[in-house]
Amino acid sequence: MPLEPIPPTDTRAFFRPLSAEFVAAIRALPDEAWARPTVAGSWRVRDVLAHLVDVSARRLSFHRDRHPPPRFDGRGDFVAFINDLNARWIAVAARMSPGVLTSLYAAVSDELASFVEALPLDAPALFPVSWAGEDSSAGWFDIGREFTEVWHHQQQIRDAVGAAPPSNPEWLRAFLLIALRGLPHAYRDVSGSPNDTVVLRITGASGGVFTLRREAQKWSLWTGQPAEPSAVAELSDDTAWRLLFNALPPSAVAGRVRVSGKAALVEPLGGARSVIV
Repeated sequence: MPLEPIPPTDTRAFFRPLSAEFVAAIRALPDEAWARPTVAGSWRVRDVLAHLVDVSARRLSFHRDRHPPPRFDGRGDFVAFINDLNARWIAVAARMSPGVLTSLYAAVSDELASFVEALPLDAPALFPVSWAGEDSSAGWFDIGREFTEVWHHQQQIRDAVGAAPPSNPEWLRAFLLIALRGLPHAYRDVSGSPNDTVVLRITGASGGVFTLRREAQKWSLWTGQPAEPSAVAELSDDTAWRLLFNALPPSAVAGRVRVSGKAALVEPLGGARSVIV
């Protein structure tokens, strides 16, 4: 299977059906489910939903409506700055019932879907995709980054309440095609011989075969695989998203990723993240 460049991934048409299915699922939750813990640290189910309302409203405000976003003044830690923004909204949202939060998300997710559906793929990015190490990003990648936010926070809630995963494997496939683009940046400090290759065989309905290749002091991502890879990591599509989005305990990684070849070249995969951390 020859190596080929990965074309741009168009996620625009997936926002609406993904969120509509999610809203239908959470409308049926019993009262006790809203206080269940999630993998998102101290956030309960209701807190993750509140965060989804916030990030969707932010995207519409800053991107569609050109409302000025909060400015990071360069002092202190950027991750701490983002965490503070998130925490302040969660504190305000504690005044709202789960029913109100659900209605807010149904409305704002519908507006977000309408907005992204109308965006051309080459529209200017709102922000660069920092977890991919970019100072500027293509518009489709910025939209795709937003899709990964929507997908993985919804899945955190689905996991916590025992809901079925999203019904269409194409949604997770698109999610992974965006998230995997952060791997070259995650490998930026990994030395290797020229043309070293790390093959990722992602199994499942949303999977595929991808290769990280060492070239000119950096790593690049391709579809397909070489005839003789330096290392191979095989994992399911479910494991892949969990690994990249802090939803898999470090102790569980080894049992869910099969490695062959140069194991040292696969180890950085355990620390790769497609979120701001």
